[in-house]
Amino acid sequence: MTDAAAALLEKALVEEATKKSGLIWVRASGPARAVWHVWHEGAAHLVGDGPGEQPLPEGLTGGGRAEVTVRSKDKGGRLVAWTAAVRVLAPHSDEWGAAVAELKGKRLNAPDAEVMTERWARECAVVRLTPEAVSTELPDTSLAAAPLPTGATTRQPVPAGLPRLLMKRRRAR
Repeated sequence: MTDAAAALLEKALVEEATKKSGLIWVRASGPARAVWHVWHEGAAHLVGDGPGEQPLPEGLTGGGRAEVTVRSKDKGGRLVAWTAAVRVLAPHSDEWGAAVAELKGKRLNAPDAEVMTERWARECAVVRLTPEAVSTELPDTSLAAAPLPTGATTRQPVPAGLPRLLMKRRRAR
């Protein structure tokens, strides 16, 4: 196989895998973070770092390069990894408008769907990750990492009387 054919296959693998995966793992300067995205015009687009939106990985909005890992949608394991050129899109530019139109369709449970794009222009960053180099090789070491700090809490134990209360309701029907 020629180098050109191999490059086309790698590009197709990155595009298909990234399109089908709901989450990608992105790492710029800090730890990798799972983010939702949209594949549009040959690149992954993200929105975040604003109120009510996903936090973007450390250093991502500074430009430069990022490492992207795409998981298999059905098995959840690593499928392909690629290096991306990072670019923050200028609000209200033509490229920003096209990316935001795609992102808006995928944004679930937005509290302000009617004015969401204006909020994104004011308070959030829309980032374009353009693939540069592809790796299908599996790493020699584990990529396991400690969980990132979060304000989320674990669920409290079920109150002792709740199972009896629920069983009474079922019997009454």
